[in-house]
Amino acid sequence: MKMLVVNGSPRKTGRTRLAASFIAKTYDTEYFDLSEKEVPLFNGEEEQKQLQVVIDLKQVVSTADAIILLSPEYHSGMSGALKNALDFLSSEQFAHKPVGLIAVAGGGKGGINALNNMRTVMRGVYANAIPKQLVLDPICFDYDKNEIKTETALLVKQLIDELTVFTNAFKGLNK
Repeated sequence: MKMLVVNGSPRKTGRTRLAASFIAKTYDTEYFDLSEKEVPLFNGEEEQKQLQVVIDLKQVVSTADAIILLSPEYHSGMSGALKNALDFLSSEQFAHKPVGLIAVAGGGKGGINALNNMRTVMRGVYANAIPKQLVLDPICFDYDKNEIKTETALLVKQLIDELTVFTNAFKGLNK
């Protein structure tokens, strides 16, 4: 299974990036990091389709069997960086593709609105957001080791296990 992890945070030192890079390394996946990629503001103009970063984004999403989207929650929604990147994509890249969703919250509250926001957009591009979803609060991170805690890693593994089940089921239907 070819899995893609997308860091939907524009922050280079944020918890979302920490979680996304941890997952990508642990599970040896493709990785698209919106804190490193300079994706322009989507304007719908034809010339943007020729930009290398847009070509790369479409290619990596198209060739993935499954995707994990991670986003911080900003003002009760996903990050603008992630929404902007998703605006360059469509059902051409996402149709029927299983997608796992993870929100990174500031603590105590939050996260669920970002998850619902991502789920809504996934419906709009005909992707299949899996039922299992996670909110990672600040207590989920080991800042000394620059990774997520063991208990949190187990929750991520459960999400990836469910994503794998959905991906294999979909592959079986398309034989």
